[in-house]
Amino acid sequence: MIHYKNEFLTVFQSALYQTTSAIIQTDDVMIMTDPNWLPHEIQAIREYVNQELGDKQLYIIYTHSDFDHIIGSGAIPEAKVIATEELENHEQKNEIVQKIQQFDQRYYIKRDYDPHYPSVDHAITSDGEKLNLGQLTLTFYKAPGHTHDGLFTVIEPLGILLTGDYLSDVEFPFICNSYIDYKKTMKKAESILEHHSIGIHVPGHGTVTDDRAEMTRRLEESSYYINHLLQDEEEVEAFCRERYSFFEGMKSIHFENLEIAKREAERDE
Repeated sequence: MIHYKNEFLTVFQSALYQTTSAIIQTDDVMIMTDPNWLPHEIQAIREYVNQELGDKQLYIIYTHSDFDHIIGSGAIPEAKVIATEELENHEQKNEIVQKIQQFDQRYYIKRDYDPHYPSVDHAITSDGEKLNLGQLTLTFYKAPGHTHDGLFTVIEPLGILLTGDYLSDVEFPFICNSYIDYKKTMKKAESILEHHSIGIHVPGHGTVTDDRAEMTRRLEESSYYINHLLQDEEEVEAFCRERYSFFEGMKSIHFENLEIAKREAERDE
């Protein structure tokens, strides 16, 4: 289940949707993202934390509120939670928890903890907001578009970029909230790569990379999809079929993206 590891970063990857959970640690702090999915996977993450934590303070960054990314909430109750103010004030908290319950009911899954909607200790309110945790400086950028409460995090001086459900190498953009906001978030991602010394990119789904050319390629491919979605529908679909090996399983999302983008474009005319 450990997908990537170096001296300060360990990334777990679920069997479901290649969903990642990153653990960053120094001598005095441990930071985690989105513990997920299946009970034995969350238990492996929990055991790793128990083994490594010692007297360090533990934090969890929730990259956004999709139920698969908060499904481990409750398994690690001692962690302080970092997320956007939009995630903290989400109007459909109960519905999101119900999705976890429906998932577990559908697949006969039992957990040894009660999943719940995260209680946020540090709410991010603006782009460029910083938080110093021990030797680390975290810089946050709001990332709406996929959901309205997404969050990018840059961790320095380690040069780690956490993007949640953006810039994936296995998924084209999923526009679940706003096409216009998604386009703006791609510009924000471009600016982050230009103005921060990013050495490692951890997406919410897919593969960790320490190759700058690969990071640029992911940005270019996601930007191509977003910018051409309403201009060259057939070409974009062909691009997705060629580029993303699981496109057949995701193509309904592509058609939903089109509907969202068309509605927003018509509204702005």
